[in-house]
Amino acid sequence: MTTFDASAARQRLDKFWSLGAQFGLERDAREVYLQELVSDRYALINGLQVLRDELQFVGPDEITDIRVCGVDFGLPSVCTTLAQTNCGDRIHQGEDSSLYDSIVAARFATLSERGGLKTEAFYPPGGGTDHGPTLAHVTVAHQLDGTLRQRLYDGNPQSYVLVAMDLKTHCGRLDEEEKVTLGRTRESRWREPRDACGALMGALRNYSAENPVHRRLREDLGEENFSWLSSEVDEPGPLNIVPLVAACVVAVRGMEKTLDALWGEEHFRPRGLAHLTASVTINRPDNADTLIYLSRATLFQGERRVQGFGTDAQRYKGTLLDMGGRNSRLLLTYDGVAAGSFVTRTADCQAALAGGAYFE
Repeated sequence: MTTFDASAARQRLDKFWSLGAQFGLERDAREVYLQELVSDRYALINGLQVLRDELQFVGPDEITDIRVCGVDFGLPSVCTTLAQTNCGDRIHQGEDSSLYDSIVAARFATLSERGGLKTEAFYPPGGGTDHGPTLAHVTVAHQLDGTLRQRLYDGNPQSYVLVAMDLKTHCGRLDEEEKVTLGRTRESRWREPRDACGALMGALRNYSAENPVHRRLREDLGEENFSWLSSEVDEPGPLNIVPLVAACVVAVRGMEKTLDALWGEEHFRPRGLAHLTASVTINRPDNADTLIYLSRATLFQGERRVQGFGTDAQRYKGTLLDMGGRNSRLLLTYDGVAAGSFVTRTADCQAALAGGAYFE
């Protein structure tokens, strides 16, 4: 294996962190996918040979004409793979899922020889992740087998792998009778209102220790958060953001758990660059679902950088922005910080593993 020259990856990582990001504002999902996820990830791979088509990995011993599809590993290259999680609730498995596939996955997921997208896709009830270490392991382990990894690393000292992961949850929104209600929505305008996310709202209202989903969500929220959120979930008021806050915390916690686990993956450490995001889908029956971008993170050579919302539920505040007509958009803040004003927090993996502070 050639000695890794990290200069190409480092240059692109610095460019990535020079880009701004808008957190906490309810926006069209298409805008978030393009302006945040896609633009950020292209900053991490632009100018290099991108490997994501199975045909590019054809071996030199192939006897058919397919052998001409094989890449020149001597060029500086980056191999991409994509993982996403979302709640399995059917309410947003239509347009939202297809939009993500066409805008994000089509550019960064592995492509099969038949032209299909090969995304690591998991749908735990409530969203976030069932188990961060498992998500990290399967995503890294499935990206390249040993022979291909050796060919990539031996081919050029600047080549590396990009592991992209998007952790999502969801929250319903009803705009009825001059009031916005969060945590409930309609599957269509002809259906009765129902809880969304059903798993998360069920855990907050009727927690059962016998329910493994409830236990996982409670663990993700943390005891202090769970106690406060479950006591406030049905409080009356002009805008109760508690259901949304719970979904946000689960998404961000899922991102952090997966980020924690990546550095422990043997095949990630030598030349792995990771980009993770957390977001929450807002299910709106009368409009296309919207999205709130919450946080982004990178991991490279033991350095973690995170920007965006945290996991302390009581630091969240929310308001409605009048967009004209009958339309309004949610704006969340964290410790009074909103939109593009979040600072970047940096941590060293080795210090964290040794019991040091996670973030400076």
